[in-house]
Amino acid sequence: MIRYLKIILVVFVGLQGLSYFIANTINFDYALLAVGEVLSQRDSPAYQNMILPPVTDPLLLKLALVIIMTGELLVGVLCFIGAFNMLAAAGKPAAVFEASKKFAILGCGMALIVWFGGFTVIGAALFQMWQGQIGVASFEGAHMYLMPSGIILLFVAMKDD
Repeated sequence: MIRYLKIILVVFVGLQGLSYFIANTINFDYALLAVGEVLSQRDSPAYQNMILPPVTDPLLLKLALVIIMTGELLVGVLCFIGAFNMLAAAGKPAAVFEASKKFAILGCGMALIVWFGGFTVIGAALFQMWQGQIGVASFEGAHMYLMPSGIILLFVAMKDD
């Protein structure tokens, strides 16, 4: 029973990553605008002296968005591979099931890299995205995504005897 719960939760992390990848793909121009707003630091009234210089080059902004979207896609793909592997090993001995978790753990870890590393560390800390309206919405959203992903990562990584 616990094994199937872990599989379902990994699928949900994968759906989350894939959903945001698709949303950013079909709303690419708006996503690019949001990334540009954060990286340009135009809406950062609280701190006038920033850690990093503003980024306004259109090519660098597109590159940043593509990196974010690639991370989101990897969350989905890795989690789905992991869930499939775990499902195939669900009825097998504990050692086999433990080995089947590798991609699920990588997928959940990628979710933390994207939404903690990318949005909380780089976006919020280095680019001060929490100061602007668009940035704070992205920052708060990322926090909502990373918390369940981290909890699920810990739950999935727990040994199954």
